[in-house]
Amino acid sequence: MTLLAILLGTLASGIGSVWLAAWLSFGLFSRYTQHMLSLAAGALLATAFLHLLPEAFEGGIEPHNLFVTLLVGLLFFFLLDKAELWHHGHEHHHGEHHHHDHQDHGHNHHAHSHSHHEKNSGGWAILAGDSVHCFGDGVLIASAFLVDLRLGIVAALAVLAHEVPHHMGDLVVLRESSGNRQAAVLKVSMAGAVTALGGLAGYLLLEQLSGILPYMLTIASSSFIYVALADLIPQLQKRLSSRETAAQIVWLVSGIALVSAVSYLAHGGLH
Repeated sequence: MTLLAILLGTLASGIGSVWLAAWLSFGLFSRYTQHMLSLAAGALLATAFLHLLPEAFEGGIEPHNLFVTLLVGLLFFFLLDKAELWHHGHEHHHGEHHHHDHQDHGHNHHAHSHSHHEKNSGGWAILAGDSVHCFGDGVLIASAFLVDLRLGIVAALAVLAHEVPHHMGDLVVLRESSGNRQAAVLKVSMAGAVTALGGLAGYLLLEQLSGILPYMLTIASSSFIYVALADLIPQLQKRLSSRETAAQIVWLVSGIALVSAVSYLAHGGLH
């Protein structure tokens, strides 16, 4: 039953986020990209601070050890970004892992200039980064489901929310390099499906090693906090009109409320 929930949750978040991103990117809702960033930031922070960390601290591990794990996790994701920047150079950074989507991904001209730099390998670089990221997401969703069904649903929804802006960036760059929307959606969907593999691996590994669950949840939290504070929030820190600023705050709070509401409803359903 738990394995079935993990596979359904990982597929829904992995592939569902791609289809939602395609609908937003290529549909009438492309102008709401900034709102999606705000919503994702709120959902990630709420998941980390209201769900993953409290569950981790209830696991009986010394709090000091978990705080050290959180700090190391944040530093690890920071250094990972630094390594990518250093390795790929600034002009290729737009198409790599989870940063590519936050560099003016609403502007096709930016993606278009990128596709000239990396016409052949750009798409594969994005897909490789996406696949690794999705596998990690799958493991994190599995670890949440193994603790509690409610937490698993929340984690899957939070992953879906934060993957949408990533995939929107992927789709823009892939469409510019190949000129084919269907091919772009198919390729990113395949990367999204890797989430289910991560879920299966997480289920098999974590069943044997339940003692590492609090650490896994803490590392998941550090990942969500890092993405929210280092990637999403800086995109929102622009000089905007009071109306636009109010809209950002509303969407950010909506992300937090959405995660809280889904958790509350799922929890009520369990009892």
